[in-house]
Amino acid sequence: MEIHLNDRIAQVNILDFDGTYLKAEVDGKIYDLDYARIGEGTYSFIFEGKAIELEISKTGKPKVFEIFNSCHIFRTEVVDAEARYQKNRSQSDVDSDETTISSPMPGKVVKIPVKEGDEVKAGQILVIVSAMKMESEYKAKKDGVVKEILVSEDDTIDGDQVLIVLD
Repeated sequence: MEIHLNDRIAQVNILDFDGTYLKAEVDGKIYDLDYARIGEGTYSFIFEGKAIELEISKTGKPKVFEIFNSCHIFRTEVVDAEARYQKNRSQSDVDSDETTISSPMPGKVVKIPVKEGDEVKAGQILVIVSAMKMESEYKAKKDGVVKEILVSEDDTIDGDQVLIVLD
């Protein structure tokens, strides 16, 4: 995952986690941390023999937090696979030419409520895909005609695979 910390972007891999111990790789460097929750949203970390106390609060946006220590405030966003999927999903339901429908993530076609030759209206559901334990509806961005359906219900699909072509 990526962690956006103010203007810095760090690549983070959690290597071990057991409730009081965290081993993480941050931009290629390994960190061993002992930690404990000491209050609502407050945590104490031991790193290289030093105690660091952090207060973590939600901002109202998913996966975005404010972290306070004794001297600084950090705005932090966690960008994991789910967050990337949601961002891509909202930006690319339909490719920029608006004539092809694709899913940014691999998944399984759940339902195709249209057939080739159907006239469709903007906002009409064209295909439903299950990915990452969520069902996503892909809708027409503009009025058109279903030119070609390249998948069937229950098909497993790749990310960015074209599913439906519109005229």
